[in-house]
Amino acid sequence: WAQHHCGIFRSVDGGLQWSTVQLVPQTEPAPSGFGFAVACDPHNPQRAWFAPAVADACRLPVNGQLVVARTDDGGQSFEVQRDGLPQQHAYHLIYRHALQVTPDGQTLAMASTTGGLWASADAGAHWACISQHLPPIAVLAFAS
Repeated sequence: WAQHHCGIFRSVDGGLQWSTVQLVPQTEPAPSGFGFAVACDPHNPQRAWFAPAVADACRLPVNGQLVVARTDDGGQSFEVQRDGLPQQHAYHLIYRHALQVTPDGQTLAMASTTGGLWASADAGAHWACISQHLPPIAVLAFAS
């Protein structure tokens, strides 16, 4: 899985060939092809999480609502997860290495350029705010 300025991409052959994931709006805000952060389920290659933003010229969450878009079917559809995440005036950008999943594929952590830190124990369905007052976070990792 990869997400960058030009969209979301998926490889099923170890990165030799990549295909574009076509986004079909199913919920509001619709998933965006622009963003940086991707977390891949270590046990299920069909499942991945993305932190979408508007565009390169407007590096903010879509509609000012911080969400995580999860696919469970290889990018055929996306579920927008927002419970516990800021839904008004959200100015958080999630960098490439600031959305992580643990080896169990259920626990996630996400951090932002504005010092926000959130965690989810249920594959992103619900998020808890850990802090809103940290310095900008570019990289996040779970300690083993």
